Amino acid sequence: MSRRMLAILTLTCAVAVGNIYFPQAIAPLVATGLHLPPDAGALVVTATQAGYTAGIVLLVPLGDRFPHRPFLVTLLVLTGLGLLAAGCAPALPPLVAASALVGLTTVAAQVVGPLAAGLVAAERRGAVLGTLLSGSTGGMLLARTFSGTLGEWLGWRAPYLVAAALALLLAASLAVTVPLTAASTRRRYPALLAEPLRLLRAEPELRRSCLYQAAVFAGFSAVWTCLALLLTGPAYGLGAQAVGMLALVGAATMLCTPVAGRLVDRVGPDPVNLVCMLGVLVSAAVLAAGSFGGAAGLAALTLGTLVLDVAMQCGMVANQARVYAVRPGARGRLNTAYMTCAYLGGSAGSWLGVRVWSAAGWRGVCALLALLTTLALTRHLLSLRRCATPPITVPSRSATG
Repeated sequence: MSRRMLAILTLTCAVAVGNIYFPQAIAPLVATGLHLPPDAGALVVTATQAGYTAGIVLLVPLGDRFPHRPFLVTLLVLTGLGLLAAGCAPALPPLVAASALVGLTTVAAQVVGPLAAGLVAAERRGAVLGTLLSGSTGGMLLARTFSGTLGEWLGWRAPYLVAAALALLLAASLAVTVPLTAASTRRRYPALLAEPLRLLRAEPELRRSCLYQAAVFAGFSAVWTCLALLLTGPAYGLGAQAVGMLALVGAATMLCTPVAGRLVDRVGPDPVNLVCMLGVLVSAAVLAAGSFGGAAGLAALTLGTLVLDVAMQCGMVANQARVYAVRPGARGRLNTAYMTCAYLGGSAGSWLGVRVWSAAGWRGVCALLALLTTLALTRHLLSLRRCATPPITVPSRSATG
């Protein structure tokens, strides 16, 4: 894979993931612009995220059924048209419908990963996946700033129209850059939809990768869900803007995930997973000090979220490298199973985190992060122990005389 192609694929991941997050920053502007109640703009965000979840389940498996280039181009064209429709929507109902279409089709990042894994040698797969993940992280972090600033200057429609132009330009670029690959399966669509569940039952390496990511991402989501409650509460008394500023520390993961990918290529995913899980445990201890408030507590929150973000994202590189190596011809369906488990874990973590916060406060949330990570770490250590234990061989009758 050439550097030019990798750069275009990384940008594709950034734009595709950014489409999920940029409506969050302009939801109030949408409500104002359409003369709606302030909370009505949240429907746009919900529709986009619901569409994205459906896209992972319904569309990503088709990456194994169709050649990647036309499939990616079609997804980006549909995304661009959905963004264009959203930017021109005269009222909330058509805007919500267009947002759902954008979420459904902006799953290009989940198709690019399996494509890239098949275009590079196994010894370079981790480095490439790390680079792609840095693009996704950049899109997630920068999309809110981009849309919020542009929306304040030119109105809420401008971010949608600019994002539409970017999606359509990327579609044209991919049409002439990505090589034409052959489909890896001819199974019918209903069989493809059922395949991720069958793969989860059949592949232990997929199951443990899903367990690792679901557990760590659940703790990650619990922390970030409750962080706003902590910062805006009596311990700090800050505004919601402080949460956004603190989230910018996650930009460091854009530099760290390519390094983690190269380490995966060199030593394999298991050692990288081990270090990342230990890093999450360290972050839980550091974050717990944030309950004291003041400058020292804010410093602990900054350092703790930085370590947590880096460890979670680098662990994801290791998990994806392991998953893509399971069955090269089923990477789309494997990725569907993996990402679905990860998002289910994140959703459960957000729900559980709020309830732990109500019962035990910030330290309880940090303990939840440590507990979930310990479960994953225990499973990982058992796996490493089994791999290190040589199989017991029974000598044959002829060998013993």
